[in-house]
Amino acid sequence: MTTALANDTDHGLFGPGSVTWRVMGEPVLIVGGIRALLLQALHPRTMWGTAQNSELMDPRSAWARLERTVEFVRVRTYGTHAEVDRVGRRVRNLHARLRGVDLTTGETFAVDEPENLLWVHLGEVDSYLDVARRAGVPLTAAEADAFVDEQRRAAEVVGLDPASVPGSVGEMRDYYAAMRGEIWACEEAKLGLRRMFNPAVPRKLMPLKLAAPAVGTLVVSTLPRWARRMYGLPGLPTSDLAATLTLKSLYRTTRVIPERYRYSPDARRALDLTRAAPEAEELTAAS
Repeated sequence: MTTALANDTDHGLFGPGSVTWRVMGEPVLIVGGIRALLLQALHPRTMWGTAQNSELMDPRSAWARLERTVEFVRVRTYGTHAEVDRVGRRVRNLHARLRGVDLTTGETFAVDEPENLLWVHLGEVDSYLDVARRAGVPLTAAEADAFVDEQRRAAEVVGLDPASVPGSVGEMRDYYAAMRGEIWACEEAKLGLRRMFNPAVPRKLMPLKLAAPAVGTLVVSTLPRWARRMYGLPGLPTSDLAATLTLKSLYRTTRVIPERYRYSPDARRALDLTRAAPEAEELTAAS
């Protein structure tokens, strides 16, 4: 796929001035991406639909699937409208063909049921935002709300009606409170958690396997206390504090790395466009 942002006049779903562009490029949000997977797995139908239709549960193929997911998020965040439309159609068409079986009732369900899609969407949004704020990425309460609102555009890409998607931190908090009685850690979710500490990775990425226990411990500690308890793990306030301090340390450490190494090519280009935007607005006003 061609590098996103190839057309400077088409910034896709977000663009300069968006909170999304300011937040999503930070390296510490890798923790948020992994956290999202664990949070999403707590919706049994979502987990069963994924496990029964994908390579996620096959250690030999799981890494390739993860890479495709990362690429989808990259294009959705930084791609042009045409690029986003293309990956969105592919994902929607794929999901529309898939069915899962509810292992508690035997009922067959569509993987792209709105409830499943919404749970997955908010798992991402909550995870990215929570990790960013706890790490110390500068965000006011209004900007946090703006991030959640902007992500409704991303929800539309996978087939959701943006009007049905929470658009603020408060609305997202209410959604999770309402869902608590509907979710739990099924066996497939618990298996995924265990594999996170000993992942099957390509030989060239073997150092990641060595780092997995430490990364996994941090990721689990960033989950909400109720989510940790669903996995059968302690939900202690001390774990929250330790995770927050570690995230802040990681964020401060990355800030001393030169930007050309700290950010991906797409994130660097987004940063450059964002910095240029106020100057462009001043020139337009003066002309």
